[in-house]
Amino acid sequence: MKAIGIDIGTTSVCGVLIDAATGGVEKSVTKNSNAFIEGCAEWEKIQSVDKIMIVATDILESLIVEGGDVGVIGITGQMHGIVYTDKDGNAVSPLYTWQDGRGNLPYKDTTYAKYLNSFSGYGNVTDFYNAENGIKPESAVSYCTIHDYFVMRLCELKKPIMHTSDAASFGCYDLENNRFNYDCTVEITGDFRIAGEYKGIPVSVAIGDNQASVFSTLTDENDVLVNIGTGSQISVISDKIADSAQIEARPYFEGKYLIVGAALCGGRAYSLLKNFYSEIFGYVKRLDDNQVYEIMNDMLKNSSDDLFKVDTRFAGTRFDTNVRGGIAGITTENFTPSVLTYSVLCGMADELLDMYKKMNVSKSGIVGSGNGIRKNKALVKIFEEKLGAKMKIPKHVEEAAVGAAMFAMVACREFASANDVKKIICYI
Repeated sequence: MKAIGIDIGTTSVCGVLIDAATGGVEKSVTKNSNAFIEGCAEWEKIQSVDKIMIVATDILESLIVEGGDVGVIGITGQMHGIVYTDKDGNAVSPLYTWQDGRGNLPYKDTTYAKYLNSFSGYGNVTDFYNAENGIKPESAVSYCTIHDYFVMRLCELKKPIMHTSDAASFGCYDLENNRFNYDCTVEITGDFRIAGEYKGIPVSVAIGDNQASVFSTLTDENDVLVNIGTGSQISVISDKIADSAQIEARPYFEGKYLIVGAALCGGRAYSLLKNFYSEIFGYVKRLDDNQVYEIMNDMLKNSSDDLFKVDTRFAGTRFDTNVRGGIAGITTENFTPSVLTYSVLCGMADELLDMYKKMNVSKSGIVGSGNGIRKNKALVKIFEEKLGAKMKIPKHVEEAAVGAAMFAMVACREFASANDVKKIICYI
């Protein structure tokens, strides 16, 4: 049997066709959605639902044709954001993305997000702002994530079904009792569940992209997962809810929790350094991004142990948007490009590892994912030295899409359990 996984990201949509027997990715397709809409304010980050649906459907159709014997479809996507739907299950708003900043606007001597004890960009905060300011669509009867909406369209559902892995991303969520503390009219399920069919093929309920990525990369719950992309996360699976103000606990599968520490800047910190070097090099000779990264890799070969202390929270944190990064410990001996480059990588690692310490868990292994890991051997080495373990890296690069397909294979009973389907995961 073949399975399809679709991941609706912030800027692109990725689809994979995988062999259920081996876990091998037989086909991978990624297309830019080009869905962003110019908003009325700098803080407004919205996208066209129609454009996303067209791209996602096109990718799905191509993979169905390619696969031949497709047995199930799994869906995941960008968390936190919302789409309003009417009584017939049609979208009546744009997608308010996770990047939307209306929750940080002033409200009753605080902000909309803090008033709800949540975060800007989280669905219930966005809905609260819209309701308070009279811009909630009159025909809206519910709202859901963009990937929940895709499942609704595929299966011709009138009401969204939200998996618990996504529910907490809306904020105002009671983890212990799996319910909202906010008037959110969404059906919630924690099961490996089929939502309906598309052209005779079962479609599972959508799941959060963070959980999907973890699901397709961790074969052993004694491992810690480090993901470095534009942002970055450090995640562990736990039986307990973590008690720390700087990390999040999210529902996972089979009654467990995903404990996550997220850095807003993450891999973007290294990209900012690349931009810095590009500007300098531009005074002599203009180079493309790949050439600059190659030079930075060469710099790393000449780095010393006398490093800067680099705080890479250049974009603040989800808990405090006013925090800023910094560089300390510059001396006459270490003020070199190579030391700066290596120190930024160490800063990226230290930000995540500080969060890991607050989780109060002990894991014996480490798994890495994301382009920031796959394309930077020096960063891999830094994590291995700091955590005292060899980093495993999955063969597949489409972590979220593959995770969605794996979830769907359990939902349609191709595999009996989450542990069974993890047997198809392979590392480099």
